[in-house]
Amino acid sequence: MSATDGTRTIRVRELARVEGEAALKISVRGGRVQEAQLNIFEPPRFFEALLRGRQFAEAPDITARICGICPVAYQMSAVQAIEQALAVEIPPPIRALRRLLYCGEWIESHGLHVYLLHAPDFLGYQGAIEMARDHRAAVQRGLKLKQTGNRVLTTLGGREIHPVNVRVGGFYKLPSNSALRELVQPLREAREAALETVRWVAGFEFPDCERDYEFVALQADGEYPIDQGRIVSSSGLDLPADRFDEHFVEEQVRHSTALHGRRRDGQSYLVGPLARYSLNHDRLWPLARKAAEDAGLGPVCRNPYRSIIVRGIELVQACDEALAIIEQWERPAQPAVPVAARAATGYGCTEAPRGLLYHRYRLARDGSIEDALIVPPTSQNQPTIERDLEIFANDWLDLADEPLRWRCEQAVRNYDPCISCATHFLRLEVDRG
Repeated sequence: MSATDGTRTIRVRELARVEGEAALKISVRGGRVQEAQLNIFEPPRFFEALLRGRQFAEAPDITARICGICPVAYQMSAVQAIEQALAVEIPPPIRALRRLLYCGEWIESHGLHVYLLHAPDFLGYQGAIEMARDHRAAVQRGLKLKQTGNRVLTTLGGREIHPVNVRVGGFYKLPSNSALRELVQPLREAREAALETVRWVAGFEFPDCERDYEFVALQADGEYPIDQGRIVSSSGLDLPADRFDEHFVEEQVRHSTALHGRRRDGQSYLVGPLARYSLNHDRLWPLARKAAEDAGLGPVCRNPYRSIIVRGIELVQACDEALAIIEQWERPAQPAVPVAARAATGYGCTEAPRGLLYHRYRLARDGSIEDALIVPPTSQNQPTIERDLEIFANDWLDLADEPLRWRCEQAVRNYDPCISCATHFLRLEVDRG
């Protein structure tokens, strides 16, 4: 068919700046977008199969290899699920140290996304290198934030990528008090940098775009959700992690090797910063809440383009919490509590920088893993990303190929669907019939 009849096929064969390999296809019929397909075509990695037959103690180190940007998220959900199965109670000092480690991951991940991946879209640059020529101080600020987050990971986790110090029951080794004190000044500087981040990104121009999302995130009494909580939604869900499978399911689709997450009633939903913020605004600490107010955000944010501001708010929150944990931390007698194997099933949910991360493990009597299920944030968000692209792209169909490609890339990066490369290029083919 010809372009004159409103038929158009837009193919993005290599979607840049997402973790893994992805492409995008948008089908237009009668001058309207009929379907958007986010095609993640990297080979399956089979981590759940790899875990079967392994001892439960191996799970934190194996799952950390799933992602180089958010390994702590996978470790924390894994140990939480296994500790539930084995009826392990973690003492408050150990839990606080784990939350500090998680704060470090939020700082490095959000810093990377805001400055190196997302900001160039709003300022009209090909990438962070080009942006640095005119915004050198901003890029240096982002690199310093990431460096501080990595330093927290190294101090507590043993190294900044794929930490090796987390174990079921606690840690293999506790950091020294002096090592924790050495984090204070960098974190204070990072907190100021985070506040400046919010002020900076709040000045960007954002499309007027409000979406009626079904938000899903953790929620815990008296704290912003990072490492624990109940699963809540904007439609009224409120359930523990062990009921996740009752309400959510992953489905295979023909155009992607990644599974798509949906509610069991078929509805798509959104996890990540917008969901966390909108369901937990009242749990932000005063400094972060004031930063949100100054940036013009209300208690709910439904504009995916403004997610870059919300990530800035969470940077403030993570830095502020990290400092408070170090100040109040009391060293326990041992780095871990005893753990005994038994046959049981455990469930764990934490908030990765990109959203809710669910783990389920069935253990045998000898402590070996009989079955594992891992549901990452990106698989849960894929149907929502596709639906948003179907809606947004209708306003862009009069654009030529190159600006249309750029708009599609920017829209996908609103959701920070992980990272595999730092380039700002993808190939776009338009079949005009």
